[in-house]
Order: sequence, then C-alpha cells, then structure tokens
Amino acid sequence: MTDYDAIADWYETTLVPSWRADPLEFGPTLRELLGPGTGPCLELGCGTGAHAGRIRELGRTPFGVDVSAGMLRHAAARLPVARGDATALPVATGALPAVVAIMVHTDMPAYPAVLREAARVLAPGGVFVHVGVHPCFCGGFADRTDGRAVVIRPGYREPGWTMESWTDQGLRDKVGATHLPLPALLDAVLDAGLVFERFAEGGAPTPTVFAWRARKPYAERTNR
Repeated sequence: MTDYDAIADWYETTLVPSWRADPLEFGPTLRELLGPGTGPCLELGCGTGAHAGRIRELGRTPFGVDVSAGMLRHAAARLPVARGDATALPVATGALPAVVAIMVHTDMPAYPAVLREAARVLAPGGVFVHVGVHPCFCGGFADRTDGRAVVIRPGYREPGWTMESWTDQGLRDKVGATHLPLPALLDAVLDAGLVFERFAEGGAPTPTVFAWRARKPYAERTNR
C-alpha cells in the first residue's frame, strides 16, 4: 500500500472537483502543447484519471499507469489503466506517439529516470508533454497564502523532498513532494534525449503551472 492509496478518496472527492473550472489552465495548455492527434496517449502517474477527458477531446486514446491501486480504483472508470512504476513502464520500446505527465513530477523522486522511460517508449517523432507544479513559484519554500504576493523564502535552489506547505488543502502536507530547481528539471529532459519545442505557464496572477512539449528525434545526426 502506498501513501497515495490512503488519500485516493480525498483526492477524487476534493482535489479533482477543484480542477473542473480549470483555474490552472490544464485544458488550454494541453490543447497548445499536446494538440489534436490520433492513437494512444500514455498518462504517467494518471491518479484517478482526472485528465483523461481532456486528452480524449484532442482525438487521442488515453491510457494510464500509476503505482497506487487506490487511485486506479477511481481511474478505471475513465480510461484503461495498468498498475506499474513509471521508471519501468510495461510498454514496448518505440511504441507510442504521445506520453504526458500532468501534475505528477513532484510525486516522483526519480523523475529523471521517468523521463528516460518516456523517451524509450516514444516512437521517433513522438511527443512528450509535461504539465507540472511551477518549480520557481511553488514548493516548500513558497508561501502562496496571498496569490498576488507570493513569498519566496530560501530553499528554491535546494533539491529534495519535503512536507512543508503553506496550506493543508493540498498534496504536499499529506504525502510530501520532491523539488527540482528549474535548471535540473530542464537538464533531465535533455539528458533523456528529448528535444524541447514549446513552453507554457498556467494559473494567475502568479503561475502555478510550468509546462513544455518535447519530442523524440527521428534519428541522431552523424558528422561526415
């Protein structure tokens, strides 16, 4: 049993409904970065499947992987799911046109390894979309009590796991969260062999979400 099993019902009944009005702009971000397409789209750490509808609206066929059986109990009504570790995906190499990770990188201490797995399962030319907590404005170091005057305390440059939180209404105070400063997060994408294409931010007035689209190259260039 994982810590996420213990909070799965709270997540589904409290956190997911707070996203329905889309204050963090998941819908526009996915339309811009993932875009319309066909074929399967793997959601890493799919949780209760809250984002499956947005993926499906783009013409894609979502399926999800998560380590939490409790989360998947809710997700199974929204999309096909498999229980598994995102660092060792039960997917063939080069099999997928699209992979997404939505608001999960702080839940995954080994996120660089997750990115390498995402790159492995993508077909050449396949797209990876990350939509995550903004590393510059959200974390144990950030007090967002006043959204118009976010207080950034020392700690942004220190990677690691914490349960410090400005609110008791989120995930960090319940299961903890991993923080990577922006350069480390972006470098992990490059180290996985993916190529950045577009970036976006979501939430106002101070961004809560930082997102990007990256692509798996068709082939490595060789010098002659």
